[in-house]
Amino acid sequence: MLSRIKDIATKISPRLLEIRRHIHSHPELSGQEYQTAAFVAGVLSSTGLHVEEGIGKTGVIGELKGNGNSKRTLAIRTDMDALPIKERTGLDFASRNEGIMHACGHDVHTTVGLGTAMILAEMTQHLSGNVRFLFQPAEEIAQGANWMVQDGAMNDVSAILGVHVFPSIAGGSIGLRYGALTAAADELEIIILGESGHGARPHEAIDAIWIASQVITTLQQAISRTQNPLRPVVLSIGQINGGIAPNVIADQVTLMGTVRSLHPETRQQLPKWIEEIVGNVCQAYGAKYQVDYRQGVPSVQNDYGITQILQSAGEEAWGSDRIQVLPEPSLGAEDFSVYLQHAPGSMFRLGVGFKDREINHPLHHPQFEVDESAIITGVVTLAYTAYKYWD
Repeated sequence: MLSRIKDIATKISPRLLEIRRHIHSHPELSGQEYQTAAFVAGVLSSTGLHVEEGIGKTGVIGELKGNGNSKRTLAIRTDMDALPIKERTGLDFASRNEGIMHACGHDVHTTVGLGTAMILAEMTQHLSGNVRFLFQPAEEIAQGANWMVQDGAMNDVSAILGVHVFPSIAGGSIGLRYGALTAAADELEIIILGESGHGARPHEAIDAIWIASQVITTLQQAISRTQNPLRPVVLSIGQINGGIAPNVIADQVTLMGTVRSLHPETRQQLPKWIEEIVGNVCQAYGAKYQVDYRQGVPSVQNDYGITQILQSAGEEAWGSDRIQVLPEPSLGAEDFSVYLQHAPGSMFRLGVGFKDREINHPLHHPQFEVDESAIITGVVTLAYTAYKYWD
C-alpha cells in the first residue's frame, strides 16, 4: 500500500507544486481567506470529496467516505491564513498582496492537506472509516479552531492529525514529539492606578510608572524563585502605556503581555500567583491595581498512541534516519490544541530547511522559504498514517 501511495504522490507532484505556488502568491489574512477557501473547495470537489464551505466563517471541510464498516472518522487539519508581513524572498511566485505573506508555511500546510485528499480519494476501497479534512482559517490569531469546532467540525471525530513546517529540520525529514509539543498561550493585562503629581515633587504623588517597573521586575524575579524550574513559565511584557507629559508623574500605567506554560497544573495556578505579586507590590507603595488574565489556547499534548502510528508510518516510508523524536517542546502556541480537547491526536513537524544553505530563515521572517520537496514528504506521511490508523 505504501508503494501505491508513493506512486500517486509522484504522479500529482507537479500539480501540488502549482497549488502551493498559487496559494503563496495570493495570501490572505486571518478571517479573510475567501479566495483561498474557494480555491481549496474547488480542488476538493474536483477530487470527488463532499465539500462544505463557510465552516468556522471562512473554513472548508472535505468529507471522504471509506469503504469499510468502521464508524470512526479521522480528521486531518491544515490551516490557510497568512501574516501581515512584507515578503522579501525575491521568488518568482512571491506574494502579490502587498504587506501579506505566507511566512509561517500555511501555504505548504494547505497543499499537503489537498495532496493527502487526492491520494486517499483514489484509495477509498482500502479505508475502513471516513476521513474529514479541515481547512482552517485564522490560526495566526488563535481563533479559527474554536470557530470550526463551534460549527461542528469535530462532531463524531475519533482522532485528528496535524502538520506544521519546521525550517530547523532538513527538507524530507520529520520531527515527532510525544506529549507536550507547544505551550499554552495566555494574555495578561495589568493596570496600575496611582496619583498624579508634579515631576519635581514625587513624594506628593504615587508614581504609577515606577510602581509598574517594580511589578515587572518582581514578576521576573519571582518566576525563578517560586516556580518549578522543571515546569517552565515565560512571562513577557510586550507593551507599556502610561503618562501624559515628561514633567507629570503618571497616575495610570497599563502593561500588556503574554504568558506561556507547558503543564496544565501550572497554568491553573498562574492567575492567582500573578495577582498576589501585583497586589503585594502595589500595596507596599500605596497604589491600586487591576489584573485581567485571559486564557488563550492550551498546550498541544500529542497522544502517545496516535504519535506511535505516525512514527511507524514515517519510518516505513522514509527510514528511521529521517524521523526525529524531538527532545524539547516549543513555547510557541498552536490552536490545534483546541481540537485535542475533543479527540486524541498528534501534530508533527515537517522539515522544510534547505540542506545546502547556511541560513534557513525562521518562521515569520520576511525571507522565509521552504524546500518544496517536503510537500511530498508531508503528503505521503499523512496518507500512509491515515491508512495505518485503520490497519
